[in-house]
Amino acid sequence: DGPKFRVIHAAEAGFPAFYRVVWNDHAAEFSDLSREDRLLCLDAVNVVEECLRKHLVPTKINLAALGNAVPHLHWHVIARFDWDSHFPGSVWAAAQREAPSERRAAVEAKLPVMETELQQRLGAGSP
Repeated sequence: DGPKFRVIHAAEAGFPAFYRVVWNDHAAEFSDLSREDRLLCLDAVNVVEECLRKHLVPTKINLAALGNAVPHLHWHVIARFDWDSHFPGSVWAAAQREAPSERRAAVEAKLPVMETELQQRLGAGSP
């Protein structure tokens, strides 16, 4: 048995700290998972959130599990900053301003260390 989930750094323009926890086996709904797998999945989401908070100190962490367009279980874990282009609105809403490129770059510079901790804590399947 390989890893049950993977963590990916999503390429979402303007949001340098946008991650997804993707369940590897097909499941459309969270309740499709066994209790043990639900706990494992939420633990992974929690570890991603903890690492983002520790290394990036965002204004807020957004969690979402929509699956309307892609009916495969995945969680969005997004570090949000009061300077980002959409804050305080959703990342899927209309932009409210241009995000300062130097602030985005500062966040991006911290990601390798954060991702190293993710790999240490989650093992295979993380960035």
